[in-house]
Amino acid sequence: MRLIHKGERGFSLIELVIVIGLTGVVAAGITGAILGVFNTDARTRNDMTAVYQVRQAGKLVSQDILQSQIVDTEDDLGTPEFELLTLKWEEGGTGVQHIVIYTLKDVPSSELKILWREHKIDSATYSNTKIAEHINAYPDTKCEPNVDDDAYTFTVTATVGGRYVDGQIVGGQSETRTYQVKPRPVQQ
Repeated sequence: MRLIHKGERGFSLIELVIVIGLTGVVAAGITGAILGVFNTDARTRNDMTAVYQVRQAGKLVSQDILQSQIVDTEDDLGTPEFELLTLKWEEGGTGVQHIVIYTLKDVPSSELKILWREHKIDSATYSNTKIAEHINAYPDTKCEPNVDDDAYTFTVTATVGGRYVDGQIVGGQSETRTYQVKPRPVQQ
């Protein structure tokens, strides 16, 4: 072992405490910056998911309303699963009947709904597809006839990342879009 000579000194206790304190402040700053990046990333991801869900719902409902000849908006809003919209049309001159039913169904652990599309051809179920998730129930999502013309207004809202407190969504990212669509005229 080496002997300590006069004049050689180590760090004092005060110097060590100051260095440890400064290291802690720098580490806290770096940790805060990293957590901020993660929070921003989560908000951006939630926002993009909400936008996608709303666009998907709007695109498919608009396409079906454009195709349809009969549009029926439902009023059984108090049930856990209700038909939001029923559309009917006949395939051009073939006599084949199409019925598309849009239904909002409960999610077991949430107040939000899932939008389902059931497509029937000549009364037999052709497909049953989940269209969008994280959908806010009535009155945020609805389809109503316009008073002035033959068009329909379809409004859909999706919220991702929020939680329900006293019947209200707190936090999360929401997206709402309104589509105005006019069904094709009934051919005689």
